[in-house]
Amino acid sequence: MNVSTASSTLSKSEQVYQRLRERIIDGRYTPGYRLILSSLAEEFKVSTVPVREAVRWLEAEGFVTYTHNIGAQVSGVDLSEYSNSMETLAILEAAATGLSAPHLTEGDLRECEKLNEEMIRLVESSNFDPHAYRRLNGHFHSRLCVACPNARVLSLMTAEAERVNIIRRSSLVFQEGWASESVQHHTHILDLIRSGAPRSELEYFVREHKLASLRFSLKEFPPHVITTEDSAP
Repeated sequence: MNVSTASSTLSKSEQVYQRLRERIIDGRYTPGYRLILSSLAEEFKVSTVPVREAVRWLEAEGFVTYTHNIGAQVSGVDLSEYSNSMETLAILEAAATGLSAPHLTEGDLRECEKLNEEMIRLVESSNFDPHAYRRLNGHFHSRLCVACPNARVLSLMTAEAERVNIIRRSSLVFQEGWASESVQHHTHILDLIRSGAPRSELEYFVREHKLASLRFSLKEFPPHVITTEDSAP
């Protein structure tokens, strides 16, 4: 796959960076996956120079870890960083939802209800699909924030949500036990918006909803995706 044909406005390093980042985000590259520069250079039909630069950018963002004698690997789960990201996301998503709520239409709310109904069907199914649930859950919360007039808050929220979703996809921490409680929270959030509840009340509940998800996740992380530093006694 020749990256130079993908975009005439991006450098080769930027194109490789985008491709690698997409693969980490969508779960094709899971924690511990080795990024072998020569193999990637051959795949993308570039020299190792832009690949090395792209990997350095990913390392600076925390997506990749470089270890002596091993090389570059997709980062594992640092529980401290994950907690920080979730707490940050709780604050940002609550603010974005509170700012967005007065501008949401009945059509927006009905769409959120449909998404939550699909999640409820998944929860009640005998074959729960956590991947499908996470996708619907992401759409639900994004739709609630769609009318937020503060673009900076939305940008920061999206960046944190992306980082959190990488961890969730790679570790499968978002399981049915939390999902059954989460859909009830969603219903209450919609009720608060429809009733015109004070912004402070809505933001408080959205924030607590996200923090409850964090508390559940911390109990469910499988050991194989946790970084050595966090698994040490």
